[in-house]
Amino acid sequence: MEKIKSLADLKKMQETLRAKIDLREQSNDPGTRIHVKVAMATCGIASGAKEVMEVFIEEFAKRNIDAVVTQTGCMGYCYAEPTVEITKPGYEPITFGYVDVKKASKIIDKYVLNNELVDGIIPVNYETIDNN
Repeated sequence: MEKIKSLADLKKMQETLRAKIDLREQSNDPGTRIHVKVAMATCGIASGAKEVMEVFIEEFAKRNIDAVVTQTGCMGYCYAEPTVEITKPGYEPITFGYVDVKKASKIIDKYVLNNELVDGIIPVNYETIDNN
């Protein structure tokens, strides 16, 4: 944690924390925006998931893309870490495996912006049960 040496440092820290809180609050309504979940269990972190998450956050902010980036626990794909699940409004979630910094940028360029699929999609191996 950075040391606070001035009022400006304190205000900068406040803005950073406020932005993180806003991000969490926005994630409660993911149906209206792109939602990216980065698996941040031990295996994901060890494989570089933190850097991948930072790329998504920075690129979405830089490109003014309306998206929520959050972390999640283990998705069960330890062999393919880092893994990222992307849900776009009106589309089923897609999980990408072996996502590094370079591939994260490619996913944004191809899938997020142009609906083009990218190598590394992990097939769904489960079905949900609807409770009617």
